[in-house]
Amino acid sequence: MNPNNRPTLDDLAVFVAVAESDGFSAAARRLHASKAMVSVAISRLEAQLGVKLFQRTTRRISLTEAGQAMLPHAQRSMLAARDAEEAATETRTSPRGELRVNAPMSFGLKHVVPALGDFASAHSEIRVDLVLDDRVLDLVEGGFDLALRIGALSDSGLIAHRLATSYNVLVAHPEYLSRVGRPTTPAALKAHATLLYSLSSTAARWVLTKGSKTESIAVRPLLRANSGMALLEASKQGLGIASVPRFLVGEELAQGSLVQVLADWTLPEHGIFALTTARDHVPRKTRAFIDFFRARIGSPPYWERGRTKAPGKGKRS
Repeated sequence: MNPNNRPTLDDLAVFVAVAESDGFSAAARRLHASKAMVSVAISRLEAQLGVKLFQRTTRRISLTEAGQAMLPHAQRSMLAARDAEEAATETRTSPRGELRVNAPMSFGLKHVVPALGDFASAHSEIRVDLVLDDRVLDLVEGGFDLALRIGALSDSGLIAHRLATSYNVLVAHPEYLSRVGRPTTPAALKAHATLLYSLSSTAARWVLTKGSKTESIAVRPLLRANSGMALLEASKQGLGIASVPRFLVGEELAQGSLVQVLADWTLPEHGIFALTTARDHVPRKTRAFIDFFRARIGSPPYWERGRTKAPGKGKRS
């Protein structure tokens, strides 16, 4: 490739859009451009690189091996260009732009979505693109500015900003306990139907602590689900005992529709983190979201202070 004829950032942006959108038409809509412009940009890019980036058929397109190898680098280039622009302008402007956020489904529905109104009032020039998914998505490949994660973090090279602490509780419907009996010791859980979170590698073994005593119990699952909300609903139907985050069941415990089991025993704590890519510069829009959400949750978290919802609008405890 001629070093004086390198791909432009605009053409790389088109390539990323086509790859992530799985098609020229979808990419054109995403970029607010014509399909012809997208096609020309990809052809120009392929000519400059001397390789085919996409396999084209009448029905679909797919990345070639060269395209797959190039995609993560192009995505990082887009993030770097965006950060450079923001770094240059943010000293004279308020936080602005699109903020792409990934969060777990249950936590997102219960605590992130209700916060968006207050966040928009405080930062009217930030547009939030929220993606809820319990799977661990790649920040760079997904084009995310930040991701919320709960639990142990892998050594991924990402920067972790701790927001709060979470822990699980064992809950069941009163009718289930009256029918089957209430366990009084961790060992008694072995005789109960349990509801497990399938995305956890330790879901089938519950570790409970009381003072200096710790017990690890292998439980018998009646149901596995990849959603905390699903486990919550199943427990409300009286299907068994569920281990769910305390932030998820505050309202049900307050109302009595669920009761806590073995309340004098505790399960391991997990951190709630905002993850950003390992870059020196954290854009102001990203920092604004992290600071806002940390203040909103408070210390201890508002769901540990007898609240089922965050403090009122405009109040950041």
